[in-house]
Amino acid sequence: MLDAAMRKLIDPPLGSAATVLKKLGVSANAITVSGFLPGIGAAIALGYGQFALALTLIVVNRIMDGLDGAVARQTTTTDLGGYLDIVGDFIFYGAVPFGFAVAAPQVNALPAAFLLLSFIGTGSSFLAYAVVAEKRKITTDIRGRKSFYYLGGLTEGTETIVFFIACCLLPQHFPLLAWVFGGLCWITTVTRVAAAMISFKG
Repeated sequence: MLDAAMRKLIDPPLGSAATVLKKLGVSANAITVSGFLPGIGAAIALGYGQFALALTLIVVNRIMDGLDGAVARQTTTTDLGGYLDIVGDFIFYGAVPFGFAVAAPQVNALPAAFLLLSFIGTGSSFLAYAVVAEKRKITTDIRGRKSFYYLGGLTEGTETIVFFIACCLLPQHFPLLAWVFGGLCWITTVTRVAAAMISFKG
């Protein structure tokens, strides 16, 4: 829901940083792959109850996730780059709830499982729509130039990161936060399915 608005705020500084990285010869794919590591590190830190460290690594991961796209837009966007970016994102999104489940399985495991189920709903409805949109040559640049169609929703990247940050700052409230955010994710899934039924009918 907030991704399009956030792009107006983050694109200028990301573009400036991308210009420097391009001059240094750093590729978008290199940023994608190296940025994936702190994301996995965040999940490991969560498993050990190191929430402040996890929060730092999550922020680093998300900054690098923005930088790879900015560099790609200043150089060349590739199918491989788009593929690596979305795979890394989805693994990261699943790794964070898993980390919370490991940290306190007796209280976090069930809400974490519900959250992962909810992420499967948002992820599958997102990717399936992108596949059919590509087939029908439907495009959009509301969220910036992307490798494939980005369908919005109530819970997009911005909301998910705010949720992860809240969980790190208030880990004792992870169960409640996970149930609530998971429910919001299902609203996103339903609206995406409804959009597909309208857009792809016939």
